[in-house]
Formats: sequence, structure tokens, C-alpha cells
Amino acid sequence: MSYARDAKAGSVARQALPGAPQPRRKTATRIKAFPQMHEPDTDPMNSAQPAPGAGGQGAPKGAIPRNRAFQLVLLILGAVVLFLGDQRYFHASRTPTSHEAAPVAEDTLELTDKQVETLKIAPVAALDFEVLKQSVGNIDFNQNLLVQVFAPYQGRIIAAYPNIADKVTKGDTLFTIDSPDLLQAESTLIAAAGVLTLQSRNLDRVRGLIKVGGVAQKDVDQATSDQQTAEGAMRAARDAVRIFGKTDDEIDRIVAQRKADPVLVIRAPISGVVTARSASPGLFVLPGAAPPPFVVADISTMWMLANVDESDSPAYSAGQEVRVHVSAFPDRVFVGKVTTVGASVDLATRRVLVRSEIADPDHLLRAGMFADFRIRIGNPARSLALPASAVVREGDGTTAAWTTIDRKTFKRRVVKVGQLQNGKYQLLEGLNENELAIVDGAIFLSNKLAGGAGD
Repeated sequence: MSYARDAKAGSVARQALPGAPQPRRKTATRIKAFPQMHEPDTDPMNSAQPAPGAGGQGAPKGAIPRNRAFQLVLLILGAVVLFLGDQRYFHASRTPTSHEAAPVAEDTLELTDKQVETLKIAPVAALDFEVLKQSVGNIDFNQNLLVQVFAPYQGRIIAAYPNIADKVTKGDTLFTIDSPDLLQAESTLIAAAGVLTLQSRNLDRVRGLIKVGGVAQKDVDQATSDQQTAEGAMRAARDAVRIFGKTDDEIDRIVAQRKADPVLVIRAPISGVVTARSASPGLFVLPGAAPPPFVVADISTMWMLANVDESDSPAYSAGQEVRVHVSAFPDRVFVGKVTTVGASVDLATRRVLVRSEIADPDHLLRAGMFADFRIRIGNPARSLALPASAVVREGDGTTAAWTTIDRKTFKRRVVKVGQLQNGKYQLLEGLNENELAIVDGAIFLSNKLAGGAGD
């Protein structure tokens, strides 16, 4: 359409000149109908320059149509708006935040004298830290001091006395049984005692007769042999009854009263605590038949069984001192020694058994308790140390401490700590010896830096 308007404007200008040749109407009609096909007119008559005439106002040379000028103005305004917006965005994006503008001040605080008075400042010093290995395990009974109490002979239980967790002393009665074997042994003992009495009397009588010539010497020898045989049988019968747990006084009473007592008394072989009981009146028991009627354990020492990683197993050896903590007694330390390091690795867990014997004179430990232990595997190592109150654990998992030079400006420093012993962390990196560190009040500084503490 712009080409059509230019052609029309040129035509009007030529009509205003006196004597100027008039363009053919069909050309203008063609341009209007097909503006996109408009080509420059090659007619020399149309190449004449327009001039102002009396018939109308001519268009100046190089004039721009009104609608094109309007479009050009809009384009210019749009470009200006885009340019200004881009500059504003550029400056806004390049404006540094408070952290970027002052990277040094990011971890630095200045406190007033009143605030400094609430802090405790001390130089970083070195301490000796024990070289320890730490792991977890379970408490168990000392199997070397645990006894399964069986009936030595078969029989039916008459009575059972202590219950589980009851303390017993060596020699206390655990249960009694009606034993036919004991009855047979005591009967043999009574018979042997009778035979021995008879043979002793016969020997005395023969010895009296030999003096007056009433018997031959062979009769004396025979009576002596019979009496010695009876003595041997008597000693064997007494030992047989003694195996059942009868004392010499009880055996003498059986012989004197010539009365067999079929009640077999089973006594505690050691002092300790009853850890299991299956005995009940009327139960028929056999020697060695599981389960045992009673299990008694000496709890003066306990075992701690731990399964350590196979890569740590070379650090353990028998005789090492071990310190055990249990959650039931968090302030109590139980001391013992490693007694056994496993000879094989568990194929499923890739761990090695480490067994320790723990002293428990107060009988506080219980089998099955979960425990953690520390074993000293070397000589103490000297290292820088910080109190636990001087170390702040951040939300991202890092640990930090605060230092100062002039006791007015305080700087946050990222540190790496090791094991905790006696309330102090082993400082692996981050600070130097004799630097002034905040040993009490570090959490206050961290909160203030984060905006959580007021002035």
C-alpha cells in the first residue's frame, strides 16, 4: 500500500506543474489494483521532477508518509523502553548482596564490652588423647562360670526351691528327687556294714580261741581275710552313697539307724544367680537330659561380645584394656580385658568376634544389655584440644569455633574435630596453638551471626 501512496503523491505533484505531461490513468489504476507489482516508471515523461504549481501544494522532496512516520516513532519508543529495562535489570543483577559486598565480614562480629564479659576466652592448648578403637556389643554371662545343674541319677522331683534371679550360695539346696538308685546304694551300704560287723566279731573270736588252742591257724587266717574283704566292701558302699551327695555324717547316720533315705538332694555347685529353671515337683529327670533343671551363673564377671569390622581386627589382641558403657548406667564405666579375638571372619557380615571379660562386683550388668566399648590400641597422642562448649555444629553438618585477636572482633572458623575425651574434642585442623578461642559462649555468637540473638 505504501508504494501506491507514493505513486499517487507523485501524480498529484506533476499535475500542479504548468505544461507538465499528464500520466496515463491506466498506469495509476494498475498500481492501485496491484501495488505489489509496482515497478519504477521508465517513461521519460514521468521522470520529470515535480514542482509546486498553482493547482495545489506539492510534496517536498524526501517526504515520509504519515503512517510510516507513526510506525517509525513506535519502533523508536519500543527500542528505548527495551534499552532502559535491560539497563535496569543489568544494574539490579550486578548489585552485590550484603554477603558478596563484604565477604570478610560474613563470618565476623563486633561485640560490646558488656557482651564480651559474658564470654569465656582461652588460648588453644595441646592435650594427650588416648588412641582408642570404639565399637558396640552385647553383655552376656561368663560361660566359664555358668553351670547347668543336672540330677546325677534318674528320679522324680520332690521339691524345687529357688526361682529365676534368686541368689544362691554354694551348697544351697536347689531341688530334691526320689531316687531308686540312691535307695539301692544305701541298701548296699547297710548290708556291707552288717557284714563288716559280723566278720569283725568272728575275727575277734577266732583270735581268742587260737590262744587256748581251740582253732587252727588257718582258721585265723581265713577270718582275717573275710574281715578285710568286708572292710573293702564297706568303703566301696560308702563311696557309692557319697557320690549321690551324702555327707559322712549322713552316711554314718544311715549306718547307725540302718534306715535308707531315698531322697536325693541336689545342691548348688557354685555361688551365683539362678538364670534358668525348668524343675517342678513331679517332673521325672534323667542325668544329662535337656533342659537342665537349674542353671546357675557367677555374675561377679560378665562377658561382652562384640563383632568388629574385619579391617579393624588387627588392632585387637588379648590382654588389651577395655572400657564399657551401657545406657542403663551412663555415668558408670566398667573395666575389663580382651580375652579372645575370633579366629575366623563371619562370611555373612564380614566381622570378627572380640570377647572381653568385664568385672562387675556390684552385679549391675544384665545379660543382653547393649553396650559400647573403647579399647586402647596404642600410646597416647598429643593434639590440640577444644572444650565441647567451644564447638558449634552447624545445620550443614560442619563444625565451627570462634576466635579473636583483640577481644572485640570475633571471627567464625570452620574446624575439624576428632574424638571426644573428658569433655574435650580433639582438634584436627582449623586452629593453631595459642590462638584465642571462645571456650564458652560460642553458641551465642553463632546465633547472633544468624540473626537469632539481639544486641
